[in-house]
Amino acid sequence: MSNTYKSAGVDKEEGYKTVDKIKSAVAETHNKNVLNNLGSFGAFYEIAGYKNPVLVSGTDGVGTKLKVALDSKKYDSIGIDCFAMCANDILCHGAKPLFFLDYLACGKLDSDIAAEIVLGMVNACKDNNCALIGGETAEMPGMYQPGDYDVAGFCVGIVEKDQIIDGSKIRKGNKIIAIPSSGFHSNGFSLVRKIFPNFEEEFEGKPLYETLLVPTRLYYKDIHKVLEEVPVCGIAHITGGGLYENVPRIIPEGLCATIDESKIKVPTVMLELEKRGNIDRKEMHGTFNMGVGMVLVTDENHVDKILDLLEDAYVVGEITEGSEKIDLKF
Repeated sequence: MSNTYKSAGVDKEEGYKTVDKIKSAVAETHNKNVLNNLGSFGAFYEIAGYKNPVLVSGTDGVGTKLKVALDSKKYDSIGIDCFAMCANDILCHGAKPLFFLDYLACGKLDSDIAAEIVLGMVNACKDNNCALIGGETAEMPGMYQPGDYDVAGFCVGIVEKDQIIDGSKIRKGNKIIAIPSSGFHSNGFSLVRKIFPNFEEEFEGKPLYETLLVPTRLYYKDIHKVLEEVPVCGIAHITGGGLYENVPRIIPEGLCATIDESKIKVPTVMLELEKRGNIDRKEMHGTFNMGVGMVLVTDENHVDKILDLLEDAYVVGEITEGSEKIDLKF
């Protein structure tokens, strides 16, 4: 019997099935700026209506949160996570997402699972006025075990050059506003899985995996609702490394983000993880978002307006003088 690609573990037909299952849904994310359809070697996106446009890009994955999804056989939220981790990063510079591309790798392709993951990306793209214009599905037996999947994404956004937000306008006396997360988002799951090995256990009246797999919050509508009304000096997406690693990325030299830790509204699942794992609170803040998904820095005069626009946002601190860039006061 002659060898075939399928005999080596790669089923091209399953790949074709995946494309068929997502093709029409992906097309729904396209707008007049998308100049070609799924299947071309490259994707074309026309830029119009900007005076001095700057492209802002971001790439990320979902990390070991994928393991929770795969073990629980719940795949619909992972695509949302992948998009959100990329799109939320570019929002920090005031950019609006234009288009998104995905990469899906596995040991043995199941078109139903692959389509469910990508359809999550489609839904996130539609919710953020972003086009899913391309992607790659790689079946790699020997690199991944059957049932294993990995996913990554790449997002490109746009902002007028004179409207870029980079933290350079942050000044002493500015207020720090927290916008809540929807949970762990997509960070720290290696520790989460160590402390919570049984995803089926009951937590607050439902299987734990349902809480763990709540998708990363999408902040596009919140952030741009604010930017249309008031100026913002700095925006930080709180991902891996928590407040300790992400807030300093936007703080100019000589200034410090002084945050009152007691004001942070920590989700109950994180409190349970902290208690069960006997984890120090500083370690928690250095690993997880602890309930804060985004941080805005703004002039004190704009605080009330922002809090009116974002009902769940709240003030957690202010900018002071200092060399450490962040001081989380316990």
